[in-house]
Amino acid sequence: MPSSPHRALRALLALCTAAGLASVAAPPAQAAPGTGPTAVVAMGDSYISGEAGRWLGNSLTNSGNRNGTDRAWTGSGYDPSRVYGATAGGCHRSDTAEVKSAGPLASSLVNLACSGATTDNVFRASQGGQPYKGEAPQADQLGAVAASYDVELIALSIGGNDLGFADIIATCAKDYIVWYSYCHDDQQAEVDARIDGVMADVGRSVDEIRAVMTGAGYASSDYRIVLQSYPSPIPRAAENRYGESGWTRTNTGGCPFWNADADWARDSLVPQLANRLKGVATAKGVQFMDLRDALQGREVCAKASRQVTSTAPASGTTSEWARWIDSQSTQGLVQESMHPNAYGQQALGRCLALVHARPTGNHSCRNTAGSGPSAMYLTAG
Repeated sequence: MPSSPHRALRALLALCTAAGLASVAAPPAQAAPGTGPTAVVAMGDSYISGEAGRWLGNSLTNSGNRNGTDRAWTGSGYDPSRVYGATAGGCHRSDTAEVKSAGPLASSLVNLACSGATTDNVFRASQGGQPYKGEAPQADQLGAVAASYDVELIALSIGGNDLGFADIIATCAKDYIVWYSYCHDDQQAEVDARIDGVMADVGRSVDEIRAVMTGAGYASSDYRIVLQSYPSPIPRAAENRYGESGWTRTNTGGCPFWNADADWARDSLVPQLANRLKGVATAKGVQFMDLRDALQGREVCAKASRQVTSTAPASGTTSEWARWIDSQSTQGLVQESMHPNAYGQQALGRCLALVHARPTGNHSCRNTAGSGPSAMYLTAG
């Protein structure tokens, strides 16, 4: 690899990024693609930023380290910055976020994603993009990274917040807990009314990333964009270990959804979103990583997994890989609900590592039943 007069400075910046800094300042002169420290970059929303990385499974114990599930426990209190660093209470970039759990893919693993972000927060400011949680639009941050590093791969997870994914979950949970009614019928209509516009904005996000990379001197062959879909955090009705009636799904399992709504979310909504995102990837000529089945059997309330107790310790082979809905807010923040937890993020990091080693083609990533996050595997398509 050609030497660079700014290699020492870029190496220092790489160390800063590895320590968890959100933004990277460019050196005085631009780095040419193919020189300097390599980097893999994560962009987008909470499913890639690391939201819920605080948790190792779910436990009903509300004190201390919650049977070993709460990584923010200090021994005398709770400090979420142990997991989220300076982004605690904001972008929630956890130390187990997908890009951080992917292993030594590059000299630097840069996380620009932010919990709650929409496509508006990805677009460059000059193109109407909006700052978010005190940070510049992610495409503008990418420009600084591209000038300082040899960016090899950019993983993008975006569109869920544009579609109102959190609102859908909240509505379905409320319909179970309060109204005793289904959500899938009216929520499907909402999704159908919005999804075309959302996909157009996801496509524009890809265009914005490309424009930034071109402006930094990169040819299209110098780097890859991997657009990814979303895993389902809840199981199908037949795979739920709690009965539909009563309060166990709410107060014990943390999965307050009717069977019909759970089946709709798992087998209709998540696949619909994945299929549409794959269509955007195809239209834009980028790779696609399908995560719809990544948490199969590891979802909240899944029969194949279990909660953590004093006699059943946290384990990547037996614990749930997604954060439950804490309807009483007795643990952590509600915004962590329904996101991959530390185990889930380690699994998605393994998926990213596997795709990193496959420079072409679309891939689906799945887990191996009874094995930990390191046993994820890819299938074509």
